[in-house]
Amino acid sequence: MDSSEFNRLIEKYIDVVFRSALSFCQNKSDAEDVTQNTFIKLLKSETAFESDEHIRKWLVRVAANESKTLWRSVWHRKVVSFSNLDVEPAYMDSEKGEMLTEVMRLPKKYSAVLHLHYYEAYTCSEIASILGISESNVQTRLMRARNMLKERLGEAWL
Repeated sequence: MDSSEFNRLIEKYIDVVFRSALSFCQNKSDAEDVTQNTFIKLLKSETAFESDEHIRKWLVRVAANESKTLWRSVWHRKVVSFSNLDVEPAYMDSEKGEMLTEVMRLPKKYSAVLHLHYYEAYTCSEIASILGISESNVQTRLMRARNMLKERLGEAWL
């Protein structure tokens, strides 16, 4: 992959990768590390990508795997909650911001599926592939996450 193509892909997908990593890690510093590692893997990859959508899916899957690896590491003990972050995604306004904050306060297994489904527009089968779980498990987690949000935010939000 030449440097101009690599730079184009970074510009196009850095927000997607960072937001995905943030939903998995729930911590800005770790999400930045995961984003960097993801693009390093892209640079080193010899995968023949069929399209930009194939690259996007590959990047999100790698970000998910990098996040899992980071959370499994021995040195990773201290976790900072999303509410302590000083970062606001570019697409947030006050109404969406409150919803995203509540989504990120859910347990990781629920916030990840909600983020991938609603913010990144992945289907249940694509999410199952990314997270390495069954499609029915994704659907169950989505239902439970929606119910948790309904309890926290009330009917008006859903």
